[in-house]
Amino acid sequence: MEYGNGTLGDMGVHMFDMARWFLGLRYPKTIYSVGGQYIKRGGISNCSDTQTVVFDYGDLEVVWDHRTWSEVPDRRHPWGGYFYGENGLLKASVFGYDFHRYYSNEVESGDFLDETDKYPQDKKEPGLELQCVEAVRNHMRDFLDRIADRGRPRSDIEEGAISTICCALGNISMKLGRALEWDEETGSVKNDDEANALLAREYRAPWIHP
Repeated sequence: MEYGNGTLGDMGVHMFDMARWFLGLRYPKTIYSVGGQYIKRGGISNCSDTQTVVFDYGDLEVVWDHRTWSEVPDRRHPWGGYFYGENGLLKASVFGYDFHRYYSNEVESGDFLDETDKYPQDKKEPGLELQCVEAVRNHMRDFLDRIADRGRPRSDIEEGAISTICCALGNISMKLGRALEWDEETGSVKNDDEANALLAREYRAPWIHP
């Protein structure tokens, strides 16, 4: 944790960002997290191997779960988002989607966009995650288009900041063992000096926190 923010800060921020985008959400009212190192002990890592975070919006709760030691619930979506609607369950990830209609065996599925026929060089790039290529390529196109027209990108720095801050607060909540309420205007946790002291780390000289 001295060098990063664990699984929540790595993978959680992407999936929470997707859920916020899908549902049109900004900051939750409260953030509460529990977890810790329960299985992968004895090594040099001190990141949680088990963690649940509840992002409570009042009329909606977005829940993050990770278990780095167990089987995944669905091997087609080893990490992704589950959206429970009125008519069914949508499982969405970079690998594709599956829509399971309630009280039915009906499943509608789709795979990630594969354009290697248009960009055959992608197949030759070592270590390239083909399931992510078109999403990245489209983000780059969108960013360049917004430079040209001075518009707002689909995923701009403010949206990235919201998702990152919320996941960082999830780790702080787990560390302190209590729910946190974020004040967007002041950029601080309401009525919690101990939590606010954990928002920034002491930098190594000569670097200073901006």
